[in-house]
Amino acid sequence: MTEQHENPAAMKKRICDRLDALGQSHITAHLEQLTEAEQLGMLRQIDELDLSVLDPECADEQRGRFEPLYATTLAEIDRNRERFTKTGLEAIRAGKVGAVLLAGGQGTRLGFDHPKGMFNMGVTRKLYIFECLINNLLRVTEQAGAYVPLFIMTSVENHDETTAFFAEHNYFGYSKAHIRFFRQEQLPTVDPDGKLMLMSRGVVATAPNGNGGWYASMENTGILHELRNSAIEWLNVFAVDNVLQSIADPCFIGAVIESGHVSGAKVVAKAAPDEKVGVLCLEDGRPSIVEYFEMTDEMRTKREPDGTLSYRFGVILNYLFRTDQLEETLACKLPLHKAFKKIRYMGADGKPVKPEEPNAFKFETLALDLVKLQKNCLAYEVEREKEFAPVKNKTGVDSVDTARELLRRCGTEL
Repeated sequence: MTEQHENPAAMKKRICDRLDALGQSHITAHLEQLTEAEQLGMLRQIDELDLSVLDPECADEQRGRFEPLYATTLAEIDRNRERFTKTGLEAIRAGKVGAVLLAGGQGTRLGFDHPKGMFNMGVTRKLYIFECLINNLLRVTEQAGAYVPLFIMTSVENHDETTAFFAEHNYFGYSKAHIRFFRQEQLPTVDPDGKLMLMSRGVVATAPNGNGGWYASMENTGILHELRNSAIEWLNVFAVDNVLQSIADPCFIGAVIESGHVSGAKVVAKAAPDEKVGVLCLEDGRPSIVEYFEMTDEMRTKREPDGTLSYRFGVILNYLFRTDQLEETLACKLPLHKAFKKIRYMGADGKPVKPEEPNAFKFETLALDLVKLQKNCLAYEVEREKEFAPVKNKTGVDSVDTARELLRRCGTEL
Protein backbone atom coordinates (compact mmCIF):
# COMPACT_ATOMS: atom_id res chain seq x y z
CA MET A 1 0.00 0.00 0.00
CA THR A 2 1.03 3.63 -0.46
CA GLU A 3 3.12 4.94 2.39
CA GLN A 4 1.73 7.95 4.26
CA HIS A 5 2.75 11.28 2.61
CA GLU A 6 4.45 9.45 -0.28
CA ASN A 7 4.61 11.84 -3.21
CA PRO A 8 3.33 10.79 -6.68
CA ALA A 9 6.84 10.59 -8.18
CA ALA A 10 8.07 8.27 -5.43
CA MET A 11 4.94 6.14 -5.70
CA LYS A 12 5.38 5.87 -9.47
CA LYS A 13 9.01 4.78 -9.14
CA ARG A 14 8.19 2.23 -6.45
CA ILE A 15 5.33 0.68 -8.40
CA CYS A 16 7.09 0.73 -11.76
CA ASP A 17 10.18 -0.93 -10.24
CA ARG A 18 7.89 -3.62 -8.83
CA LEU A 19 6.11 -4.12 -12.17
CA ASP A 20 9.38 -4.32 -14.09
CA ALA A 21 10.76 -6.87 -11.61
CA LEU A 22 7.64 -8.98 -12.22
CA GLY A 23 8.03 -8.85 -15.99
CA GLN A 24 5.19 -6.36 -16.49
CA SER A 25 7.10 -3.58 -18.27
CA HIS A 26 4.28 -3.22 -20.81
CA ILE A 27 2.21 -1.68 -18.00
CA THR A 28 4.92 0.84 -17.13
CA ALA A 29 5.10 1.70 -20.84
CA HIS A 30 1.33 2.23 -20.89
CA LEU A 31 1.62 4.54 -17.88
CA GLU A 32 3.86 6.86 -19.87
CA GLN A 33 1.08 7.37 -22.42
CA LEU A 34 -1.32 8.72 -19.78
CA THR A 35 -1.94 12.19 -18.43
CA GLU A 36 -0.72 12.92 -14.90
CA ALA A 37 -4.24 12.53 -13.52
CA GLU A 38 -4.71 9.21 -15.36
CA GLN A 39 -1.32 8.00 -14.15
CA LEU A 40 -2.22 8.77 -10.56
CA GLY A 41 -5.52 6.89 -10.87
CA MET A 42 -3.83 3.84 -12.37
CA LEU A 43 -1.01 3.88 -9.82
CA ARG A 44 -3.54 3.97 -6.99
CA GLN A 45 -5.43 1.03 -8.50
CA ILE A 46 -2.26 -1.03 -8.89
CA ASP A 47 -1.15 -0.14 -5.36
CA GLU A 48 -4.37 -1.66 -4.01
CA LEU A 49 -3.91 -4.92 -5.95
CA ASP A 50 -2.20 -8.01 -4.57
CA LEU A 51 0.60 -8.43 -7.12
CA SER A 52 1.92 -11.55 -5.37
CA VAL A 53 -0.30 -13.53 -7.76
CA LEU A 54 2.21 -12.65 -10.50
CA ASP A 55 5.01 -14.45 -8.70
CA PRO A 56 5.91 -17.66 -10.58
CA GLU A 57 6.09 -19.38 -7.20
CA CYS A 58 2.38 -18.67 -6.66
CA ALA A 59 0.65 -21.96 -7.45
CA ASP A 60 -2.02 -24.27 -6.14
CA GLU A 61 -1.01 -25.91 -2.88
CA GLN A 62 0.15 -29.49 -2.66
CA ARG A 63 -2.44 -31.82 -1.19
CA GLY A 64 -1.87 -34.12 1.79
CA ARG A 65 -3.07 -37.56 2.87
CA PHE A 66 -6.83 -38.07 2.60
CA GLU A 67 -9.12 -40.15 4.81
CA PRO A 68 -12.91 -40.47 4.85
CA LEU A 69 -14.89 -38.25 7.22
CA TYR A 70 -18.21 -39.64 8.32
CA ALA A 71 -21.35 -37.57 8.67
CA THR A 72 -24.19 -37.08 11.08
CA THR A 73 -26.66 -39.03 8.95
CA LEU A 74 -30.28 -38.35 8.07
CA ALA A 75 -31.40 -41.08 10.49
CA GLU A 76 -29.39 -39.63 13.37
CA ILE A 77 -30.66 -36.13 12.63
CA ASP A 78 -34.28 -37.35 12.58
CA ARG A 79 -33.83 -38.97 16.00
CA ASN A 80 -32.54 -35.70 17.48
CA ARG A 81 -34.37 -33.16 15.31
CA GLU A 82 -36.50 -31.67 18.08
CA ARG A 83 -33.54 -31.10 20.40
CA PHE A 84 -31.22 -29.79 17.67
CA THR A 85 -33.92 -27.40 16.41
CA LYS A 86 -34.61 -26.06 19.90
CA THR A 87 -30.90 -25.32 20.41
CA GLY A 88 -30.66 -23.62 17.02
CA LEU A 89 -33.75 -21.48 17.55
CA GLU A 90 -32.43 -20.33 20.92
CA ALA A 91 -29.19 -19.21 19.25
CA ILE A 92 -31.10 -17.30 16.54
CA ARG A 93 -33.37 -15.59 19.08
CA ALA A 94 -30.31 -14.56 21.10
CA GLY A 95 -28.86 -12.84 18.01
CA LYS A 96 -25.96 -15.29 17.82
CA VAL A 97 -26.46 -16.29 14.15
CA GLY A 98 -25.77 -14.32 10.97
CA ALA A 99 -25.93 -15.42 7.32
CA VAL A 100 -23.62 -14.59 4.43
CA LEU A 101 -24.86 -14.86 0.84
CA LEU A 102 -22.05 -15.21 -1.71
CA ALA A 103 -23.52 -13.37 -4.70
CA GLY A 104 -20.56 -11.91 -6.56
CA GLY A 105 -21.07 -13.92 -9.75
CA GLN A 106 -22.74 -13.19 -13.04
CA GLY A 107 -25.18 -15.47 -14.88
CA THR A 108 -22.90 -15.81 -17.91
CA ARG A 109 -23.22 -19.61 -18.16
CA LEU A 110 -26.99 -19.17 -18.16
CA GLY A 111 -26.80 -16.78 -21.10
CA PHE A 112 -27.76 -14.02 -18.66
CA ASP A 113 -25.51 -10.96 -18.50
CA HIS A 114 -26.61 -9.81 -15.04
CA PRO A 115 -26.03 -10.93 -11.43
CA LYS A 116 -26.96 -14.61 -11.22
CA GLY A 117 -29.38 -13.95 -8.36
CA MET A 118 -31.51 -11.82 -10.70
CA PHE A 119 -32.25 -14.80 -12.96
CA ASN A 120 -35.95 -15.64 -13.21
CA MET A 121 -36.74 -19.26 -12.22
CA GLY A 122 -40.46 -18.76 -12.81
CA VAL A 123 -42.44 -20.07 -15.76
CA THR A 124 -45.90 -18.54 -15.35
CA ARG A 125 -44.76 -15.88 -12.88
CA LYS A 126 -41.62 -14.05 -11.83
CA LEU A 127 -39.56 -15.93 -9.24
CA TYR A 128 -35.97 -14.77 -9.02
CA ILE A 129 -33.10 -16.76 -7.51
CA PHE A 130 -32.63 -14.03 -4.89
CA GLU A 131 -36.34 -14.31 -4.10
CA CYS A 132 -36.13 -18.09 -3.65
CA LEU A 133 -33.31 -17.67 -1.14
CA ILE A 134 -34.99 -14.89 0.83
CA ASN A 135 -38.21 -16.98 0.97
CA ASN A 136 -36.19 -19.86 2.42
CA LEU A 137 -34.69 -17.56 5.06
CA LEU A 138 -38.06 -15.99 5.90
CA ARG A 139 -39.42 -19.43 6.84
CA VAL A 140 -36.72 -19.64 9.53
CA THR A 141 -37.18 -16.10 10.83
CA GLU A 142 -40.94 -16.65 11.08
CA GLN A 143 -40.32 -19.86 13.04
CA ALA A 144 -37.83 -18.12 15.34
CA GLY A 145 -39.75 -14.87 15.64
CA ALA A 146 -36.49 -13.00 15.03
CA TYR A 147 -34.56 -11.75 12.03
CA VAL A 148 -31.17 -13.18 11.07
CA PRO A 149 -28.69 -10.48 9.98
CA LEU A 150 -27.97 -11.12 6.30
CA PHE A 151 -24.69 -10.01 4.72
CA ILE A 152 -24.66 -10.13 0.92
CA MET A 153 -21.31 -10.22 -0.86
CA THR A 154 -21.36 -8.61 -4.30
CA SER A 155 -18.57 -7.84 -6.75
CA VAL A 156 -17.34 -4.60 -8.28
CA GLU A 157 -19.07 -5.67 -11.48
CA ASN A 158 -22.51 -6.42 -10.04
CA HIS A 159 -22.78 -4.39 -6.82
CA ASP A 160 -24.86 -1.49 -8.10
CA GLU A 161 -27.22 -3.70 -10.08
CA THR A 162 -27.68 -6.08 -7.15
CA THR A 163 -28.44 -3.40 -4.56
CA ALA A 164 -30.83 -1.61 -6.94
CA PHE A 165 -32.62 -4.91 -7.66
CA PHE A 166 -33.19 -5.61 -3.96
CA ALA A 167 -34.46 -2.08 -3.39
CA GLU A 168 -36.75 -2.30 -6.44
CA HIS A 169 -38.32 -5.49 -5.06
CA ASN A 170 -38.58 -4.19 -1.49
CA TYR A 171 -35.97 -6.72 -0.33
CA PHE A 172 -38.45 -9.53 -1.13
CA GLY A 173 -40.19 -8.98 2.18
CA TYR A 174 -37.08 -9.19 4.34
CA SER A 175 -36.16 -6.44 6.82
CA LYS A 176 -33.99 -3.86 5.06
CA ALA A 177 -32.48 -3.00 8.44
CA HIS A 178 -31.09 -6.53 8.70
CA ILE A 179 -29.43 -6.64 5.26
CA ARG A 180 -25.93 -5.33 4.55
CA PHE A 181 -24.13 -5.44 1.20
CA PHE A 182 -20.37 -5.53 0.80
CA ARG A 183 -18.04 -5.88 -2.18
CA GLN A 184 -15.53 -8.69 -2.46
CA GLU A 185 -11.91 -7.92 -3.25
CA GLN A 186 -10.51 -7.96 -6.78
CA LEU A 187 -7.35 -9.64 -8.08
CA PRO A 188 -5.52 -8.93 -11.34
CA THR A 189 -6.05 -11.21 -14.35
CA VAL A 190 -3.28 -12.35 -16.69
CA ASP A 191 -3.08 -13.60 -20.26
CA PRO A 192 -1.66 -17.08 -21.04
CA ASP A 193 1.86 -15.59 -20.95
CA GLY A 194 1.34 -14.28 -17.43
CA LYS A 195 1.04 -10.64 -18.51
CA LEU A 196 -1.33 -8.17 -16.87
CA MET A 197 -4.15 -7.01 -19.13
CA LEU A 198 -5.84 -3.64 -19.49
CA MET A 199 -9.59 -3.27 -19.02
CA SER A 200 -9.50 0.22 -20.51
CA ARG A 201 -7.13 3.16 -20.77
CA GLY A 202 -5.41 3.50 -17.39
CA VAL A 203 -7.24 0.56 -15.80
CA VAL A 204 -5.81 -2.92 -15.16
CA ALA A 205 -8.21 -5.81 -15.81
CA THR A 206 -9.28 -7.54 -12.60
CA ALA A 207 -11.75 -10.19 -11.46
CA PRO A 208 -13.38 -11.08 -8.11
CA ASN A 209 -11.04 -13.02 -5.82
CA GLY A 210 -13.29 -16.07 -5.42
CA ASN A 211 -15.73 -17.10 -2.71
CA GLY A 212 -12.97 -17.88 -0.22
CA GLY A 213 -12.25 -14.19 0.22
CA TRP A 214 -15.62 -13.38 1.81
CA TYR A 215 -14.41 -13.00 5.40
CA ALA A 216 -11.36 -10.93 4.47
CA SER A 217 -13.64 -8.77 2.31
CA MET A 218 -15.91 -8.23 5.32
CA GLU A 219 -12.85 -7.01 7.20
CA ASN A 220 -11.67 -4.73 4.38
CA THR A 221 -15.10 -3.13 3.92
CA GLY A 222 -15.63 -2.45 7.62
CA ILE A 223 -18.46 -4.97 8.06
CA LEU A 224 -16.48 -6.95 10.62
CA HIS A 225 -16.31 -3.91 12.89
CA GLU A 226 -20.09 -4.06 13.17
CA LEU A 227 -20.10 -7.82 13.54
CA ARG A 228 -17.56 -7.71 16.37
CA ASN A 229 -19.82 -5.28 18.23
CA SER A 230 -22.82 -7.56 17.83
CA ALA A 231 -23.86 -10.78 19.57
CA ILE A 232 -23.14 -12.88 16.47
CA GLU A 233 -21.09 -16.00 17.23
CA TRP A 234 -21.91 -18.07 14.14
CA LEU A 235 -22.03 -17.28 10.43
CA ASN A 236 -23.88 -19.49 7.97
CA VAL A 237 -22.26 -19.05 4.55
CA PHE A 238 -24.07 -20.17 1.41
CA ALA A 239 -23.94 -19.86 -2.38
CA VAL A 240 -26.36 -17.95 -4.56
CA ASP A 241 -26.83 -20.70 -7.14
CA ASN A 242 -28.70 -23.29 -5.05
CA VAL A 243 -32.38 -22.30 -5.05
CA LEU A 244 -33.29 -24.91 -2.40
CA GLN A 245 -30.56 -23.71 -0.04
CA SER A 246 -31.82 -23.89 3.54
CA ILE A 247 -30.36 -20.85 5.30
CA ALA A 248 -29.80 -20.45 9.06
CA ASP A 249 -31.38 -23.88 9.44
CA PRO A 250 -32.06 -24.21 13.20
CA CYS A 251 -31.57 -27.98 13.19
CA PHE A 252 -28.18 -27.68 11.45
CA ILE A 253 -27.08 -24.87 13.78
CA GLY A 254 -28.20 -26.81 16.84
CA ALA A 255 -26.42 -29.98 15.73
CA VAL A 256 -23.13 -28.12 15.25
CA ILE A 257 -23.43 -26.29 18.58
CA GLU A 258 -24.23 -29.50 20.48
CA SER A 259 -21.38 -31.36 18.78
CA GLY A 260 -18.85 -28.90 20.21
CA HIS A 261 -17.34 -28.48 16.73
CA VAL A 262 -16.18 -25.06 15.51
CA SER A 263 -17.67 -25.48 12.02
CA GLY A 264 -20.20 -27.49 10.09
CA ALA A 265 -20.92 -28.35 6.47
CA LYS A 266 -24.11 -29.54 4.87
CA VAL A 267 -23.50 -32.56 2.64
CA VAL A 268 -25.47 -34.83 0.35
CA ALA A 269 -24.80 -38.49 -0.43
CA LYS A 270 -23.19 -38.76 -3.86
CA ALA A 271 -25.49 -40.05 -6.59
CA ALA A 272 -22.65 -42.03 -8.21
CA PRO A 273 -18.90 -42.59 -7.68
CA ASP A 274 -18.03 -40.27 -10.58
CA GLU A 275 -20.40 -37.42 -9.66
CA LYS A 276 -18.56 -34.12 -10.10
CA VAL A 277 -18.84 -32.80 -6.56
CA GLY A 278 -16.27 -31.95 -3.88
CA VAL A 279 -16.24 -34.39 -0.97
CA LEU A 280 -15.81 -33.52 2.70
CA CYS A 281 -13.01 -35.62 4.18
CA LEU A 282 -9.94 -35.47 6.40
CA GLU A 283 -6.62 -34.24 5.02
CA ASP A 284 -3.62 -34.83 7.26
CA GLY A 285 -6.09 -35.24 10.12
CA ARG A 286 -7.94 -31.95 9.58
CA PRO A 287 -11.31 -31.32 7.90
CA SER A 288 -10.91 -30.65 4.20
CA ILE A 289 -12.59 -30.96 0.84
CA VAL A 290 -11.19 -32.94 -2.06
CA GLU A 291 -12.43 -31.91 -5.49
CA TYR A 292 -13.75 -34.60 -7.81
CA PHE A 293 -10.84 -34.15 -10.26
CA GLU A 294 -8.33 -34.61 -7.42
CA MET A 295 -9.73 -37.99 -6.36
CA THR A 296 -7.95 -41.16 -7.42
CA ASP A 297 -9.90 -44.08 -8.87
CA GLU A 298 -9.33 -45.89 -5.58
CA MET A 299 -10.87 -43.01 -3.60
CA ARG A 300 -13.83 -42.73 -5.97
CA THR A 301 -14.71 -46.42 -5.73
CA LYS A 302 -13.66 -47.28 -2.16
CA ARG A 303 -16.59 -48.71 -0.19
CA GLU A 304 -17.46 -49.45 3.42
CA PRO A 305 -18.48 -52.92 4.69
CA ASP A 306 -22.14 -51.94 4.24
CA GLY A 307 -21.52 -51.17 0.56
CA THR A 308 -21.73 -47.38 0.78
CA LEU A 309 -19.01 -45.20 -0.75
CA SER A 310 -16.30 -44.24 1.73
CA TYR A 311 -15.93 -40.80 0.14
CA ARG A 312 -19.62 -40.20 -0.35
CA PHE A 313 -20.54 -36.91 1.28
CA GLY A 314 -20.53 -34.09 -1.27
CA VAL A 315 -20.53 -30.46 -0.14
CA ILE A 316 -23.22 -28.04 -1.33
CA LEU A 317 -21.48 -24.80 -0.24
CA ASN A 318 -23.47 -24.32 2.92
CA TYR A 319 -21.11 -23.91 5.87
CA LEU A 320 -21.41 -22.78 9.47
CA PHE A 321 -18.38 -21.12 11.07
CA ARG A 322 -17.73 -19.90 14.59
CA THR A 323 -16.66 -16.27 14.33
CA ASP A 324 -13.84 -16.48 16.87
CA GLN A 325 -12.24 -19.19 14.73
CA LEU A 326 -12.72 -17.14 11.57
CA GLU A 327 -10.81 -14.27 13.19
CA GLU A 328 -7.74 -16.50 13.27
CA THR A 329 -7.96 -17.09 9.51
CA LEU A 330 -7.43 -13.39 8.72
CA ALA A 331 -3.72 -13.89 9.36
CA CYS A 332 -3.60 -16.87 6.97
CA LYS A 333 -3.04 -16.58 3.22
CA LEU A 334 -5.46 -18.87 1.44
CA PRO A 335 -4.10 -20.84 -1.53
CA LEU A 336 -4.86 -19.34 -4.92
CA HIS A 337 -6.44 -21.41 -7.67
CA LYS A 338 -6.04 -20.44 -11.32
CA ALA A 339 -9.07 -20.64 -13.60
CA PHE A 340 -9.01 -20.11 -17.37
CA LYS A 341 -11.96 -17.84 -18.16
CA LYS A 342 -13.39 -15.40 -20.68
CA ILE A 343 -12.04 -12.02 -19.53
CA ARG A 344 -12.94 -8.74 -21.20
CA TYR A 345 -9.99 -6.50 -22.02
CA MET A 346 -8.77 -3.58 -24.10
CA GLY A 347 -7.13 -4.58 -27.37
CA ALA A 348 -3.99 -3.07 -28.87
CA ASP A 349 -6.17 -0.66 -30.84
CA GLY A 350 -7.70 0.67 -27.63
CA LYS A 351 -11.09 -0.90 -28.30
CA PRO A 352 -12.87 -3.24 -25.85
CA VAL A 353 -12.75 -6.97 -26.62
CA LYS A 354 -15.39 -9.43 -25.41
CA PRO A 355 -13.90 -12.90 -26.08
CA GLU A 356 -16.04 -15.82 -27.21
CA GLU A 357 -13.66 -18.39 -25.69
CA PRO A 358 -11.55 -18.47 -22.49
CA ASN A 359 -8.57 -16.19 -23.00
CA ALA A 360 -7.04 -15.42 -19.60
CA PHE A 361 -6.43 -16.63 -16.08
CA LYS A 362 -8.17 -15.32 -13.00
CA PHE A 363 -7.04 -16.15 -9.48
CA GLU A 364 -9.53 -17.40 -6.93
CA THR A 365 -9.62 -18.30 -3.27
CA LEU A 366 -12.23 -20.92 -2.41
CA ALA A 367 -14.56 -21.17 0.58
CA LEU A 368 -13.62 -24.82 0.92
CA ASP A 369 -10.08 -23.76 1.88
CA LEU A 370 -11.50 -21.98 4.94
CA VAL A 371 -12.82 -25.35 6.10
CA LYS A 372 -9.27 -26.71 6.15
CA LEU A 373 -8.26 -23.95 8.58
CA GLN A 374 -10.84 -25.13 11.13
CA LYS A 375 -9.96 -27.48 14.00
CA ASN A 376 -12.90 -29.74 13.18
CA CYS A 377 -16.08 -29.77 11.10
CA LEU A 378 -19.40 -31.54 11.57
CA ALA A 379 -20.60 -33.13 8.32
CA TYR A 380 -24.39 -32.82 8.39
CA GLU A 381 -26.30 -34.87 5.82
CA VAL A 382 -29.35 -33.39 4.09
CA GLU A 383 -31.79 -34.74 1.52
CA ARG A 384 -30.61 -33.89 -1.96
CA GLU A 385 -34.15 -33.50 -3.35
CA LYS A 386 -35.04 -30.97 -0.64
CA GLU A 387 -31.88 -28.89 -0.32
CA PHE A 388 -29.72 -29.22 -3.44
CA ALA A 389 -30.94 -27.64 -6.68
CA PRO A 390 -27.89 -25.96 -8.21
CA VAL A 391 -28.34 -23.60 -11.16
CA LYS A 392 -24.97 -23.75 -12.89
CA ASN A 393 -25.81 -24.44 -16.53
CA LYS A 394 -28.44 -23.32 -19.03
CA THR A 395 -29.35 -26.92 -19.92
CA GLY A 396 -28.37 -30.44 -18.91
CA VAL A 397 -26.94 -31.39 -15.52
CA ASP A 398 -27.38 -28.87 -12.66
CA SER A 399 -29.30 -26.60 -14.97
CA VAL A 400 -32.25 -24.23 -14.92
CA ASP A 401 -34.50 -27.10 -16.00
CA THR A 402 -33.36 -29.55 -13.30
CA ALA A 403 -33.62 -26.87 -10.60
CA ARG A 404 -37.12 -25.93 -11.72
CA GLU A 405 -38.20 -29.57 -11.50
CA LEU A 406 -36.83 -29.86 -7.96
CA LEU A 407 -38.58 -26.63 -6.96
CA ARG A 408 -41.88 -28.07 -8.27
CA ARG A 409 -41.38 -31.30 -6.32
CA CYS A 410 -40.87 -29.25 -3.16
CA GLY A 411 -44.16 -27.47 -3.73
CA THR A 412 -43.00 -24.19 -5.24
CA GLU A 413 -45.35 -22.68 -7.81
CA LEU A 414 -43.47 -21.64 -10.93
